[in-house]
Parts: sequence; C-alpha cells; structure tokens
Amino acid sequence: MPAVKVLSGSLRILLVVVVAAILLTGRASAQVTPAAGYTAPDDTPTVKVGGTLFMDYTYTDEPTVLDVDGNVTHPSAFDVKRAYINVTGSINHLVGFRLTPDIVRETASGGNIDGSLTFRLKYAYGQFNLDDQWSKGSWVRLGLQQTPYVDYAEGIYRYRFQGPIFEDTEKFITSSDFALSTHYNFAGNFGDVHAGYYNGDGYAKGDANDQKALQVRATLRPAPNAGVLKGLRLTVFYDADNYAQGDAKTRLIENVTFEHKYLNAGVDHLDAKDQTSAAVPEVKADGWSVWATPKSTKGWEGLLRYDSLKPDKTVNAKKNRKIAGVAYWFTTQKPATAALLLDYEDVKYDTLLAKPDEKRYALHALFAF
Repeated sequence: MPAVKVLSGSLRILLVVVVAAILLTGRASAQVTPAAGYTAPDDTPTVKVGGTLFMDYTYTDEPTVLDVDGNVTHPSAFDVKRAYINVTGSINHLVGFRLTPDIVRETASGGNIDGSLTFRLKYAYGQFNLDDQWSKGSWVRLGLQQTPYVDYAEGIYRYRFQGPIFEDTEKFITSSDFALSTHYNFAGNFGDVHAGYYNGDGYAKGDANDQKALQVRATLRPAPNAGVLKGLRLTVFYDADNYAQGDAKTRLIENVTFEHKYLNAGVDHLDAKDQTSAAVPEVKADGWSVWATPKSTKGWEGLLRYDSLKPDKTVNAKKNRKIAGVAYWFTTQKPATAALLLDYEDVKYDTLLAKPDEKRYALHALFAF
C-alpha cells in the first residue's frame, strides 16, 4: 500500500504540473501584447509526411533447424523489420501532433493473414509546446507516445536497425506506450527531464487493469561548453509499476554516454524487480551493456557491443550477447538518413537457462526520410 500511495501522490503532482503548463500555454497565446519590432510566431497549420525503413538479410549459423524432409538447415531470409509512415505537423506554434503506423508480422491469427506483415499504431499523440513558458524543447504530450528512456538512448545509439538497446531487447521496457507526459530542458543545455504516467503494458497491448506506471528520466550534461567533455551525459531512469496491486514491476537504469566526432560510446546498468502475481515470489534481475561506435569522417563506422544479463539474481546463470559490425552512413541532407551495416551477433546462454546458443550474420539497411 505505501508504494501505491507514493505513486498516487506522484501522479497528482504530475497532473498539476501538466494542467498548469497547458493553461499557461493558452493564456500566453491569448494575452501577450506584441512589443515594437515583435515578430509574431507562424501559426500556419503544417503537415509533413516521412518514413523509416529497416531491411535485412540474415543468415543463422546457430541454432540449426530441420526442414520438412528432415535435412539440417541454417535458416536465412530477407525481411522488413520496420516500415513507419510518419505524419507530423502543427495546428499552430503551440499545438502539434504525430501519427505513425508500424508493421508487425502476424503469427497468431490462424487465418489467411498468418505470417503477413500487418500495420498497427506505434505513435498517435497531441503535443502542447511550452517554449514560450518554460524553455525551448519543453512540452506536454497526450496519447500513444515515446517512453522516456528508449527514445532518448537511441538518439545516441543509432543502431536500432540492427536491434534495440539492451533493456528493450530483453523486454524489460518498451519504446512506446499510452500516456500523459511532460518534458523540460534545463537552461544552458545542462540536461533535461522527461516524466509521464503510462499504462505500463506498451503499445502492443491493451491495459490489463487499474495499475499504471510512473516513468521518469533525468539527464545531466556536467560540462556542456567544455570542449571534449560537452559530449558527456549522465542519466537515471526509474519505472514504478505493478502487475496487480502490491505486485511490483520496477526498473532502475543508470546510464553514461559520450559523444564525439570520432566516437560515440555508452554503458548501462539495469536493476529490475518482477512479481507477476501474489502467488509467486519476486524475481530480481541484473544486467549491463557497454557499446562503442568508432567513426571516421568518411561515413564509415564500427559497432561494438556487449550485453550481460542475469535473469534471476538467485540463480548463477547469465545470458551474454556480443555484436560486432561495420557500417557505412551515406552523405545526406537532414533529416534524411541512409546506412548499411554488416554485422555478426553471438548470444550464449549458461547451461541452467536451458536455451540453445545463437549465431547470426546479417546485412542491415536503414532508410529514413
């Protein structure tokens, strides 16, 4: 019960902040008297359409499978992992929106679309911009939207087209959910805060009960104007949720990243607690991930990543992932992006986890426009 009360109190505070910010947005729009030389903001409604494509060819060295004739084969396939259509725009300079359908391969219908690529919603939200009241880049969002940590982390680790970040790969957090959230940028580029009240089950599921997730990410840039050190960021993310009342579902992530002309790098530590029902014991998981992408000025990049997860701290068994690759990023005009990545991925399971090891070779492609 104390955790529920804390969560309820935090929600009330968040709601007060969000409602006050939205009211201030409307009042500022209605009451500001232009000064001499003042240039009014452009309130012309806009709509922009873009897209994001992830495509690959993957050869699986391990585990092998048997075909219909009993032959041992190494699965290989061309695939489209993501196809977004991004529709973004603004009603005026204070109100914006985003609508993004995504693809998913249907595997459970049992009908004639089983195995087909079908569309679903990934993002669908309205946004109230608070640049006039708080700081540039501050806002309030309502609807199906990015969660605070994944979208932030992938802005630095640019290789989701190879695979999600560690915590998303292992299904501890999701990249999108239904929510009310707010974002604030600190003055002087010293960092930002993103907090929201989410369903907690992600964009691919409906909410199962009355439990909600309070998610908060706080990021600090210790030295935003200090040469090489301006690329350093320190981040903490916390997700307080429950499967049912009193059945904890929490995640704590500590993250350090560094960005430079010749190198992006990061390290994460994850601490998770899960009690899926009152009838089963709480499971505590622990893991970490470290990655680096050395870069040239000619478009070539390396990708090196190592993940280690202990699914249950009481069991001495780990899952370790190694990724190594070489990428080429084409010269484009922003926001367009195009890249090719040739990579190797190796996943090993300790014997107690009773899963076969995995080895894959792949050619990945990214097109965003």
